[in-house]
Amino acid sequence: MLVEPTTLPGLLVVTPAIHVDERGFFFESWNEEHFNGAVGEAVHFVQDNQSRSVKNVLRGIHFQMPYSQGKLVRVTVGSIWDVAVDLRVDSETFGHWHGLELTAESHQQLWIPGGFGHGFVVISDEADVAYKVTNYYEPTAERSVRFDDPDLAIDWPVANPRLSEKDEQAPWLEAALVTDDPQA
Repeated sequence: MLVEPTTLPGLLVVTPAIHVDERGFFFESWNEEHFNGAVGEAVHFVQDNQSRSVKNVLRGIHFQMPYSQGKLVRVTVGSIWDVAVDLRVDSETFGHWHGLELTAESHQQLWIPGGFGHGFVVISDEADVAYKVTNYYEPTAERSVRFDDPDLAIDWPVANPRLSEKDEQAPWLEAALVTDDPQA
């Protein structure tokens, strides 16, 4: 497993060792001991999620506050442009984003630590996205930020994405972070 840092502290690109022969391929998509050793912390996943979306569907930017979720994201069918946004208000890279193409063929994964927002847009005809999370979904903590927030200036590779009603109505970054919860 190759683990590479990105421009945002804690955000990592994970490339598994892939064994290919005339029969096909094999790789470990998850190995707790290897992963925790590579990232330097004990990560415990509590839930696996999977979605299927068609071309130009944009999901996000989603996060939970409080009850943040770390996510290990991979694509099992197709390709996406995956984006993580640093929403840790005490971080030197607060509001910065990192994007990369994840494909079923590359088998790369993106480790998104808690405190980041996450979104992606499908750039193939369809894509299946699978991700592990470190905390359960908590509806009262669910938050979104507009994908086209000018303060973030994310360079999405799609001019007119297909959005859910929730994502169409997502607030700007400043409003998304407002909370009355002292744990946030």
